[in-house]
Amino acid sequence: MRKILQHIITVSLLFPLTAKAQFETARDSVVQLYGVIMTADSLRGIPAVSVLVKGQNRGTITNNQGVFSIVVLKGDQVEFSHISYKPKTITIPRNLDGNQYSIVQLLVADTVYLPVTIIRPRPSPEEFARDFVNTKVPDDDIEIARKNTDAAKRKILMRTIPVSGSEATRMQFQKMANQAYYYGQTPPMNIFSPAAWADFIQAWKRGDFKKQ
Repeated sequence: MRKILQHIITVSLLFPLTAKAQFETARDSVVQLYGVIMTADSLRGIPAVSVLVKGQNRGTITNNQGVFSIVVLKGDQVEFSHISYKPKTITIPRNLDGNQYSIVQLLVADTVYLPVTIIRPRPSPEEFARDFVNTKVPDDDIEIARKNTDAAKRKILMRTIPVSGSEATRMQFQKMANQAYYYGQTPPMNIFSPAAWADFIQAWKRGDFKKQ
């Protein structure tokens, strides 16, 4: 029991010291970063520059004179970016003495080449009427559905699109059922079926009945 009490007393005495040391370490790693962002050619302050701490989702922007201030940690990477300048990234030194760090960051102008834009005069009323009449309007969903359900279109699709696995199985079972139904007798001939005559004419044109 005495050993347990000694252990509790020792822990209670060391805990404040450990917590204080951790607090001192965390406080020592915090850095107040401030400075000014300027152009590299004319040394003028750049407003609205994005100052972002990578991996922290924290940042700020420069004011009208290009001045900024932000709290970071030692070892953080800070990126400066602007739509008209090349981005720049700096790293806060880990062995920095003190809790303040000031910089003067220069940004180089970035040239952006846009695609060529051709400006033409407005068309005359005659040209506008001609182009308006000859412009092909794309089919809407109703027109596309109407064309796909047309009888001739469905026949073409039935002949060109291969059957699915379930449909092929159903056709095979139907063929086997017909053979079993007419087993031992001559199956009837569909000489009056327009579909059978159409298949016969197509087979004749393809030359299916020619001697090999």
